[in-house]
Amino acid sequence: MNVKEILTILKNNRNKALLFEYAANKIAGTNYHLTEIKNVAFETVDCGGSTNDWKETHFQLWESPKEIGKEDYMTVDKVIDIIERVDSIRPLWLETEVKVEFGNADFHTSILSITGTISETDQLIVKLHTIETGCKAPDICGVLVEDNSETKEESCCTGTSCC
Repeated sequence: MNVKEILTILKNNRNKALLFEYAANKIAGTNYHLTEIKNVAFETVDCGGSTNDWKETHFQLWESPKEIGKEDYMTVDKVIDIIERVDSIRPLWLETEVKVEFGNADFHTSILSITGTISETDQLIVKLHTIETGCKAPDICGVLVEDNSETKEESCCTGTSCC
């Protein structure tokens, strides 16, 4: 989901509580804050020597330890205000994918993709999911994928030009 799409969803759900489901049936606490929005540009080289370039926008969520037990979630309107303030200072890349950076005492800090939203009467739930890592140059490194979807790796550096 890109920045423009999430903004449209948020604007269509004003006056609702905004919840983030970071794992199955696990919601960021009422004490979360949207602490930072980042335009992120990646310039990478994979183990096969190929270059990769892409951009993303990251929303960083943080649970304040001083607000544990807080009763109400942040509202969609408050988040829209933050996004618009950020955009007025440093324009957001509207066509880039939004990812959410989050972690707490029960969940390691991760960069999560948005898989969808659920709009209910008084709340909007943003569903997140972890992204698995994988080899970007399997043909060069000899990474084999078997029919049972398990990955069998030969040594990445044996007899190839990668690594």
